[in-house]
Amino acid sequence: MSNFLVTADGGLTAAGYGVCAAAAIILFFIGGLLGKQSKKPVLSTKQLVFCAMAMALAFLTSYIKLFSAPWGGSITLCSMLFICLIGNWYGLRAGILTGLAYGILQFLQEPYVLSFFQVCCDYVLAFAALGLSGLFCKSKNGLLKGYLLGIFARGAFHSLGGYLYWMEYMPDTFPQALKPVYPIVYNYSYILAEGVITVIIICLPPVAKALQQVKRKAVEA
Repeated sequence: MSNFLVTADGGLTAAGYGVCAAAAIILFFIGGLLGKQSKKPVLSTKQLVFCAMAMALAFLTSYIKLFSAPWGGSITLCSMLFICLIGNWYGLRAGILTGLAYGILQFLQEPYVLSFFQVCCDYVLAFAALGLSGLFCKSKNGLLKGYLLGIFARGAFHSLGGYLYWMEYMPDTFPQALKPVYPIVYNYSYILAEGVITVIIICLPPVAKALQQVKRKAVEA
């Protein structure tokens, strides 16, 4: 599978890293610029700055691993929350666009290529799905509802990729009786564990108050 962009062992060449980095930046800013051509912009300059900050925080906290799940996957320091915040602040389109760009950055962090659709499931679609939090941006307890929807949707795309590409990598320690649901158990074991921790944190009164203050700053004209 070795070519100009992908090495024989499924990693990226230097050119592959460059192309993906450029794609992430271009997709993110084109989305914002195209929105400015319409009567209702997708992202203003201020919103682009907040989205970029959220992606940077998500990327940084994705390296802060609290612990690992039994069969693989890491529980990070609320890294998914920062992408969901964009959906909660600016709506569905902005959330998906930010998640899409973040997914490409995640691909650059630990790339592994089996096929184009596998990359879409594991990176592009999975992290873009966090932006579905924007569906509840105007609802009561919208952040909580949106976050739960986003992480469940992310897990669904990872599980789909698992069934299509990763079944043969099931560890020997995994219970054979659960083999048919291996991708679901594997992915949701770490996603939901991080989700529980994050929900507890954002429901703490001081944290909830701080998030409301940040949201007011983010959305004010």
